[in-house]
Amino acid sequence: MTGATYSGSGVDIEAGERAVELMRAAVASTAGPEVLGGIGGFAGLFDAARLAGMRRPLLAASTDGVGTKVVIAQRLGAYDTIGIDLVAMVVDDLVTCGAEPLFMTDYIVCGQIVPERVARLVGGIAAGCVQAGCALVGGETAEHPGHFAPDEFDLSGSATGVVEADRLLGPGRIKPGDAVIAMASSGLHANGFSLVRQVLDQRGLDPESEPAELGMPLGAELIAPTRIYARDCLALARDCQVRAFAHVTGGGLASNLARILPPDADARLDRATWTPPPVFGVLAGHGAIAADEMERVFNMGVGMTAVLAPGDADRAIALLRERGMKAWYLGEVVAGTGRAELAGRHP
Repeated sequence: MTGATYSGSGVDIEAGERAVELMRAAVASTAGPEVLGGIGGFAGLFDAARLAGMRRPLLAASTDGVGTKVVIAQRLGAYDTIGIDLVAMVVDDLVTCGAEPLFMTDYIVCGQIVPERVARLVGGIAAGCVQAGCALVGGETAEHPGHFAPDEFDLSGSATGVVEADRLLGPGRIKPGDAVIAMASSGLHANGFSLVRQVLDQRGLDPESEPAELGMPLGAELIAPTRIYARDCLALARDCQVRAFAHVTGGGLASNLARILPPDADARLDRATWTPPPVFGVLAGHGAIAADEMERVFNMGVGMTAVLAPGDADRAIALLRERGMKAWYLGEVVAGTGRAELAGRHP
């Protein structure tokens, strides 16, 4: 009778070491001169010397994951872009208060470490960090046999950012008369996928099918990575009188915008200003999902909103369009009780 071993229990240390080697170049691609050392240590180091030149730097922190969108990624074997979703969900929360993302760490847990798969996951995270302008300074890859099936994985991440205290955005800056503009989503982003999977499984909707409304396989639409708005929002905050941003995630447009409203103001939004992308109609039709439920669960084509001085709305929209971002006037802030309400009908 031989003794018990770690590998016999399902944990392959050598595979983990191989995964680190395969991801090394991707992680290094995110590092600027502020990053000290490389991966493999017990902690990531970031030189914060430039913060000394700020008048009153406030650190902002955010942690998130990508929810059950990972299940779709597992089904489709799509490992290259789910990391972009992770970065987007974290840094686009950070930027709502005007904070510039500085660095990020990730956590990946697998039932079985397949080095090439882990490297692809981290490669997506690194690509997202490059888009966001932040460094990936470290992370953890764990193998949990018996907890996850061999092909299963999950991932989460945390990021730190900084903003000058006198440039902090939030409810205290918002007042009646302000304008609300919308920035287009790239699709579903990383919310509502438990409902998506219910529609797929209960209605027999095949991810490989190509609904006429989409012009592409449904699975490709579902796995499209979340748009990263961080640099666009920071550019907007530099050039326009932005009061606050609202990242449209779980709960939909109205509830997320309400999170940044002061208690004496409402936001009136007009559905007639945009047409939701076709994927939302496909899901609603096949799942017989009511319109109010769709709006409560999904972003419906609006991934980020900005509240800003009314005189800056046109300039802000033009600036975003110059940067390749579809944006439009969505509504206005009025006196109220801290609610966001949608009126009208989509075209």
